Amino acid sequence: MSLAELRDLVVRHDGSTAIEDVLLSRVVESESPQPSMTGTVLAVIVQGAKRLALGSRVYEYSAGQYLVASVDMPVTGNFIGATADRPALGFGLVLRPAVVAEILLQAGPGDLPPATGVPSGVAVSDAPAELLDAVLRLVRLLDHPRDAAVLAPLIKREILWRVITGEQGSVVRQLGLADSSLTHVSRAVRWIRDHYPTAFRVEELAQLSGMSVSAFYRNFQAVTAMSPIQFQKQIRLQQARLMLATRPGDVTGVSRHVGYESPSQFSREYRRQFGTPPSQDTVLSLS
Repeated sequence: MSLAELRDLVVRHDGSTAIEDVLLSRVVESESPQPSMTGTVLAVIVQGAKRLALGSRVYEYSAGQYLVASVDMPVTGNFIGATADRPALGFGLVLRPAVVAEILLQAGPGDLPPATGVPSGVAVSDAPAELLDAVLRLVRLLDHPRDAAVLAPLIKREILWRVITGEQGSVVRQLGLADSSLTHVSRAVRWIRDHYPTAFRVEELAQLSGMSVSAFYRNFQAVTAMSPIQFQKQIRLQQARLMLATRPGDVTGVSRHVGYESPSQFSREYRRQFGTPPSQDTVLSLS
């Protein structure tokens, strides 16, 4: 029943939401995989299915399943089989580290399962009934704006608690821990994202993250499914594709802007990533 009512609510509100950090999506046509950043988010599929590629990992999740991303990472993905008659529908909740930290502080001894290793920055699971019920009650508040100001923060915390104590809880719990491996890796991720055209040495990022080089490299790959250099390449190519949408004839200029010294290397890596040379890629400019 939760999914059926959720479908009706998402269709009726058609992607708009007045509740902070709550996102609704309605996609009526499947497109080729597109590059994007995950953000730090909980995403529940209400109808349809979605596929995401992160480095060497591929995640596919469908109605009644959820994805959590605890690091803002470059992915390529698309909804599968969406049509106007049966659109893909989704619910999203932005994950805020400060809120996660507050909830962790309120948890009693033994309330949280023990941590096991370094979790990936992205994970997929079946959504338990309690989580779907809380999501439904939150989306219902779109029809009751007077109640939303008081009740929405409470239900969002309930949703976070369901995830934190669930199968992928370790992915989200590390968001709220100041000294977690994920938090250390996130510093490097933010630096690469903010300085993607700039060459770096892994030793410098390890020092920034407060780790030895070997520990940093191991943890970075566990979280992102990529090496730091591969991660930078993904960011560079995504930014280049966005720039080429408005500067389609300036392949050399764009390649230099995103940090490539060799336009030919840029063209090779761009084609390997997106399946077409940068001079012929019209996907974004035509969308």
